[in-house]
Amino acid sequence: MLLFKGPRDQILAPLQSVCGIVEKRHTLPILSNVLIENDSQRLTLLATDIEIQIKTSTETVAQEKTSLTVAARKLQDILRSLPDTAEVSLTLDDKRLQVKAGRSRFNLQTLPAEDFPRMLLSDNDQTRLKLSQKQFRRLLALVQYAMAQQDIRYYLNGLLLVVKGNEICVVATDGHRLAYAKETLEEQLPSIEVILPRKTVLELSRQLNDVDDSLEIILTSTQAQFRFGSIEFVSKLIDGKFPDYERVIPKTHNKLVRMSRTSLLQSLLRVKILTNEKTPGVRLVFAENTLKIIGNNTEREEAQEEIEIEYTHESIDIGFNVNYLLDVLNNVGSDEIECHLGDASSSALFQLPDNQNFKYVVMPMRI
Repeated sequence: MLLFKGPRDQILAPLQSVCGIVEKRHTLPILSNVLIENDSQRLTLLATDIEIQIKTSTETVAQEKTSLTVAARKLQDILRSLPDTAEVSLTLDDKRLQVKAGRSRFNLQTLPAEDFPRMLLSDNDQTRLKLSQKQFRRLLALVQYAMAQQDIRYYLNGLLLVVKGNEICVVATDGHRLAYAKETLEEQLPSIEVILPRKTVLELSRQLNDVDDSLEIILTSTQAQFRFGSIEFVSKLIDGKFPDYERVIPKTHNKLVRMSRTSLLQSLLRVKILTNEKTPGVRLVFAENTLKIIGNNTEREEAQEEIEIEYTHESIDIGFNVNYLLDVLNNVGSDEIECHLGDASSSALFQLPDNQNFKYVVMPMRI
């Protein structure tokens, strides 16, 4: 029974779209598989890890309806190993999937499609919004690096998504720094706050394209769905109370510093070489129109850089984890960056001159 016949990339591209969430080893063997269904000249591929589900499709010449599941990574590796120009056919024969290309033949074991778990989107109290893929991808890029990893406070291992009126904002924090960004929507919407899991955020960042094509987001109290291109992406939400991010963002810092993002980034990278590996702290010493960046380690080695800045306030000497500074500088595309300071024991607020809808707060550290 023929499922697909066509160029290699016509089946490989959609398979790669769903394979990113497939775990290599899972307690349920079928979750290492991809569900393949053909219906009305479309071949649908679906993968899930129980928390996330991705579905996409491609055209097929097969007329007969059928469905099966097969090892996702094995099928992907086989297709990748074939020549770019190969014509591929997928055929179901006696509960085995046969992959043919030229003189190559591969027979893969299948498991029944009816045993494959599916996530269905809840119909209750849906909030729907639309923006471009480019807009949402940019929002994620501005904050996702501040998400916690495997924190016991499970609600920090994700990203807060807030819809309020005609605004959408995203917030991420690991308790040491916080990133916030927002965009304006074309319509007024009811307020809703949800926490997207870390894996969902990273996978969306990988899948979304830097284009003006539409992205539809559907939010419920327990799930989020993202529809773009030929992809339907469903994710469970993290059930928890996110910290009050508005309270964390400084409102009264009166010392403003403007500096070149590239100069600061390159200086920090050089100074980092001679900082402690476990706690890579650097001292930033602000004086009139000058910033000194100082780093040292337990072996009494020291690095010092000096860059020109726009600064006319009293001197301040403040320490930071250099990685927290590098993260923000690597993920914002602006030529210049602004830093708002209070005193040596207060958090610093970073903003972009051309985007006041972005804020990054980082706590100081003792050095």
